[in-house]
Amino acid sequence: MKTETEISLLEGLRKQSPKAQQQMLERYGNAVFAQVARLIPRPENAEEVYQDVFIKVFKNINMYDAEKSTLKTWISRIAYNESISFLRHKSAPMIYYEDREGEAEKLSEAEVEGTFGQPNPETVQLIRAALKHLPPDERAIITMFYYEEMSLKEIAFVTESIPTTIASKLSRTRKKLYKIIKMLQS
Repeated sequence: MKTETEISLLEGLRKQSPKAQQQMLERYGNAVFAQVARLIPRPENAEEVYQDVFIKVFKNINMYDAEKSTLKTWISRIAYNESISFLRHKSAPMIYYEDREGEAEKLSEAEVEGTFGQPNPETVQLIRAALKHLPPDERAIITMFYYEEMSLKEIAFVTESIPTTIASKLSRTRKKLYKIIKMLQS
């Protein structure tokens, strides 16, 4: 159910109203920049992608379908795709942690929950450091779930996947993060 404010905003955006575009930036800009910055470490690159996201949002607003997602989730999908595309094409290759022996898969959910369940400031810092060792798609799922508090259904929409796939990727990635944190602590 859309509020009158959202309906009015969408109408203005479809008419390419500068006022509506400014309202859109004020309403969603900080969240989008935070999402992009969590995936793209260099601020100048994050700023570039952020601008590309809103150019694409304004250009493609007629493609937004309120039946499929909220406006916020639709914008998150664009931000996710622009970020991943940037990382694939413009950034220097990076080496990410790879669990070749399947050690992370052997971890129990209880062990992992012990680390992620009640994060204290030290754990939060370790998680931030460990995130840098994950490939962009895994980092995105973790940040959408924990930082943006998106549901599995919303993450599935953003990543063009299905909720059960996201749930298993999230479980595997949490175990991988746990292994990285343990390596960083040693």
